[in-house]
Amino acid sequence: MESIKKTFPVTGMHCAACAVSIEKTLKSQKGISNAGVNYANATALVEYDKDTANLSNVKKAVQATGYDIFVSEDAAEPQKIEELNKKYYRVLRLKAMLALITAALIAAIGMFGTQIPYANYIMWALATAVVFIFGSQFFIGAGKQAKHFSANMDTLVALSTGIAYLLSVFNVVFPEFWTRRGLPVNIYFEASAVVIAFILLGKVLEERAKSNASSAIKKLMGLQPNTVTRVKDDKTEEVISINAVQVNDILLVRPGEKIAVDGILTSGSSFVDESMLSGEPVAIEKNTDAKVFAGTINQKGSFQFRAEKVGADTLLAHIIKKVQEAQGSKAPVQKLVDKIAGIFVPVVIGISILSLVAWSVLGGSNGFMHGLLAMVTVLVIACPCALGLATPTAIMAGIGKGAENGILIKDAESLETACKLNAIVLDKTGTITEGHPEVTSITWKDNADIKMLSSVLYSMEAQSEHPLAGAVIKYLSNTGIEGVPVNSFSSITGGGVTALYNGTLYFAGSSKLIRSMNITVPGNLETAEKKLSESANTVIWLTNHANALALIAIADKIKPTSATAVNELQSMGIDVYMLTGDNEQAAKAIAAQAGITNFKAEASPSDKANFIKELQQSGKIVAMTGDGINDSQALAQSDVSIAMGKGTDIAMDVAKMTLISSDLNLIPQAIRLSHKTVRLIRQNLFWAFIYNVIGIPIAAGILYPVNGFLLNPMIAGAAMALSSVSVVSNSLRLKWSRI
Repeated sequence: MESIKKTFPVTGMHCAACAVSIEKTLKSQKGISNAGVNYANATALVEYDKDTANLSNVKKAVQATGYDIFVSEDAAEPQKIEELNKKYYRVLRLKAMLALITAALIAAIGMFGTQIPYANYIMWALATAVVFIFGSQFFIGAGKQAKHFSANMDTLVALSTGIAYLLSVFNVVFPEFWTRRGLPVNIYFEASAVVIAFILLGKVLEERAKSNASSAIKKLMGLQPNTVTRVKDDKTEEVISINAVQVNDILLVRPGEKIAVDGILTSGSSFVDESMLSGEPVAIEKNTDAKVFAGTINQKGSFQFRAEKVGADTLLAHIIKKVQEAQGSKAPVQKLVDKIAGIFVPVVIGISILSLVAWSVLGGSNGFMHGLLAMVTVLVIACPCALGLATPTAIMAGIGKGAENGILIKDAESLETACKLNAIVLDKTGTITEGHPEVTSITWKDNADIKMLSSVLYSMEAQSEHPLAGAVIKYLSNTGIEGVPVNSFSSITGGGVTALYNGTLYFAGSSKLIRSMNITVPGNLETAEKKLSESANTVIWLTNHANALALIAIADKIKPTSATAVNELQSMGIDVYMLTGDNEQAAKAIAAQAGITNFKAEASPSDKANFIKELQQSGKIVAMTGDGINDSQALAQSDVSIAMGKGTDIAMDVAKMTLISSDLNLIPQAIRLSHKTVRLIRQNLFWAFIYNVIGIPIAAGILYPVNGFLLNPMIAGAAMALSSVSVVSNSLRLKWSRI
């Protein structure tokens, strides 16, 4: 028995109750041990037995309930789903706009144009368009739910607007039915149209909040080339598809090409950019027997390597899988919405039916008519428009406010959770630090010819392929130094470079190279080396054949605002941690500069994700901040994921928040914005619930025995619309607040 956990896209969901329905369907299928449907990102995370589960039958079962799940391995399927989602949003936006215009026209006629000839018939025609054309999705959804003896918010919308519409039609055609009984003839076309229009508006706001659906998986997969060059046994080359690569194949990688699979270098040498895995800015030198990984980028040299792990076994594939699983898991806020949706709809329907029955039994001769009106009024006033708008409008206000301040926020989940944070994990490179190596200082030997030696150093580094050479060239260029002609340039593997100038042999390289050559090091340079090594600097020496001449310090400097941001986070009661793939000494120095006492060095992508998981298991609500593909797994694991805007697209896609300027000071601002937005969401939901708690009993006629008051469905419709307007107005307050 082989258990597989996989994420599948789902379409056709209109509310959280839809997710509950699909989840139940999936769990009932043979071979599926567990399933979780995420309404927020329209995916299902399914754990199933490969041998007993039939994915075709699973798809048919989901389709039978009115939805769809994509289970095929077609490479073009993600694009098809993305196009379907874009088309749905465009159609929904058009329907909402037309419904709002038409509903406003109906309301205007109802309030000011009742004397117009055939006014009721004009409203009838317009309401028909709103209810059954612009609002058709609610009736279609309710019908599909009814076939399976279930209900969702579509059911409530369809019942309330449908009954109000049909009652209005009846009153237009047979007004004497009410006049003979001494009751007024009321038309509720505007109520049904306004309900549909507002709910469609809520849906547009909700879809817009979710519209930035993550394309992280697609981009991660895009790191692998589609074709590779394989070296055959007779040493000839052939270009093959990446899917045809087998373990032990010998593959050729030319300068600038992406590495296709994991393997071990067999011949040649080069520097490989592994920043998407390690997060560190310096490319890694690769010689024979060195390991290379899928998705990394070869720089200047060519080499051959033997494939060790292909397909789903590569390190990149494992990262993709982890990100998929973390993104497909259910958020606490979504579970809450599921519960509300599961309880709200049947309770409201039950109350409306109970109202009809109670009035019919206890209401005397006109009991049935009063009961019918009460039933419609309950359904109209309880229509979940305010509830539907409460969260999306607050989200949109929060997202807008965040964007104004350089904080891009993807969804309500991150906003809800950010105000609960008590731990934040910061990646070092590109997050706390600038993310690119720079020369911080050059210390010269006493009485050295600085200008001449600088020119020699420039010329040597200009011919070097080492990534740090670029930092030296940039530094010297900024001081106006130009190169001089050097001869006999040579590269020493793993050590540095040499060149001849005016009969003198010069070396530029690592401390290890210089020490092995028994070169004399002056006291001032030796002292400088010790201090620089303790402060997270990489050291390059410039020497001649006998004496050390200069010491070049290169470091990835801490951002000017990092220490301030860390201090503010700590003052908010949040524990700050630093993770890095760099060495212990460099990590310790940067942590000290930033004011961080808790840090972990030499951490792989999996180590970062596991560290966050350990914090979560100890009861922490954890945010992760990073800028590289190597951080994507940890970002997906965290409760709140924050990406640097100047980082990789992958990190920004996985993350729920992105700091456009990459300034860590924006994190405390984001947390304060979270507090305000969550407070707003709670206010909106509170008033929406209070509105229902008070409005539904009044609509059912609870005040009639006390003072003879019966709520007119027209007033109920207006109250429903007013509740929605109040929610939107409350959300707009955030636009003028400060964070």
